[in-house]
Amino acid sequence: MTVDRHAPEPARSKLLADLPAASGIAHGFFSRSGGVSEGIYRGLNVGLGSKDDRARVLENRARVSRWFGLDADRLVTVHQVHSPRVHVATTGNRGERPEADALVTQTPGLVLGVLSADCGPILFADPEARIIGAAHAGWRGALDGVLESTVAAMQQLGARPERIVAALGPSISQTNYEVGPEFRERFVRDDPAHEAYFVASPTPGHAMFDLRQFTLDRLQAAGLNAEMLADCTYADENAWFSYRRATHRNEPDYGRQISAIAIKED
Repeated sequence: MTVDRHAPEPARSKLLADLPAASGIAHGFFSRSGGVSEGIYRGLNVGLGSKDDRARVLENRARVSRWFGLDADRLVTVHQVHSPRVHVATTGNRGERPEADALVTQTPGLVLGVLSADCGPILFADPEARIIGAAHAGWRGALDGVLESTVAAMQQLGARPERIVAALGPSISQTNYEVGPEFRERFVRDDPAHEAYFVASPTPGHAMFDLRQFTLDRLQAAGLNAEMLADCTYADENAWFSYRRATHRNEPDYGRQISAIAIKED
């Protein structure tokens, strides 16, 4: 294995970065930089479901854990299936990968990670209660309530919505997200107000969908103080993996980046 000696250096949210130091909460939206994968997976590909060399993927995941100052087995991820299901991570179940699209915990020393390659990665924190969460929200998950489910699961642990801050990480922008008429009809049928998230496409009958604004609006409607990072995964090939870009190029597979959050151990 050819080892890249450059350590990962993730993007960060100002909201989360400005949390009181006493909360012990650290986070990062990790890009492609600082990994050992090669070819179409070049960089920090953490996707166990990709066809990348497994040893490289495991090393990349270990690098994410080490960025938080923790061992590789402290990184907790799930088998993402575009659902509203939430996994409550504990020390005892950290090695499990249930089918879910969000994780929450109040346990220090665990790194909650969600993978993405155009979908929205969202990190959550209640600094007072020291409860954190991470969610993967594509259009289906966002529409079906994965964000609200994450907040509800955090509340079950003792968090309060008015104290939760949330940040939507790098994801696909409206400029690069063209959808067909049946997609638009599904959203508008759910709520006519959803029409606001679509603008005309150069392709007749199609539209450009604003997944990022849709996600941010739902976070704020849930009572959270929320923001989003401006990076578009499709547009910046050097920084981010993109499922849609790989599909448009007829590439055989694609890498996944990770967004992660942890509570430091006392």
